[in-house]
Amino acid sequence: MKKGVVIITGASRGLGRAIALKYGREGWSVLINYLEQKKAAEAVAEKVRGLDGKAEIYQADVSKAEDVRNMIDAAMKKWGRIDVLINNAGITKDSLLIKMKEQDWNAVMNTNLKGAFICIQQAAKIFIQQKDGHIINIASIVGIQGRKGQANYSAAKAGLIGLTKAAAIELGEYNIRVNAVLPGYLPTEMGAEISDKTREQIIEKNALHRLSDAKEAADFVFHLSKTENISGQVFNLDSRII
Repeated sequence: MKKGVVIITGASRGLGRAIALKYGREGWSVLINYLEQKKAAEAVAEKVRGLDGKAEIYQADVSKAEDVRNMIDAAMKKWGRIDVLINNAGITKDSLLIKMKEQDWNAVMNTNLKGAFICIQQAAKIFIQQKDGHIINIASIVGIQGRKGQANYSAAKAGLIGLTKAAAIELGEYNIRVNAVLPGYLPTEMGAEISDKTREQIIEKNALHRLSDAKEAADFVFHLSKTENISGQVFNLDSRII
């Protein structure tokens, strides 16, 4: 596959960072989206450039359509096309359902689900013109199984899986592939926010009794983005049985 252009939301840390570096190693042009952590985003961009890739950073709140439109426009102005969109931006605000604050519900839904919807909607306009494009949504196994204390996160990720399937059906006629990846529990900054007890429970539920690996997940995402005949699918990357 030719070296292309990828937009990765929430790419200043964690899995987004690992994915950006993978595309950099493969010589792609990478737009690194961030919300607040500009220095971290700049560090990722510098690493991508130090590999074999090109990189630009872009501050945008994915839950705001104007921000996303401007981000898409910036990528088009810089590189002339977009080949892959990876909706990775996500936050957690965990609490028991009966204690959850409405603002925490809204914040998680806005970033994790509404943000992906807006990014898909805006990127699809470019992909339709190109008659080509691949959208990969980073979902979660809790969107299928649920988890105590994560009603908002589980609901958002379940919605993201549904959005993936609906978008795949609608956009398929334009040769646009849409897939979802469940990366498993990763020992990243976001992963560190859960309790030791929850982490142990996750490991126990894995048939292989180990955590997922961000580099392996990034490699999978890159490989998936190169495929031409896979769409509307949900890929689980750990050993928990669904």
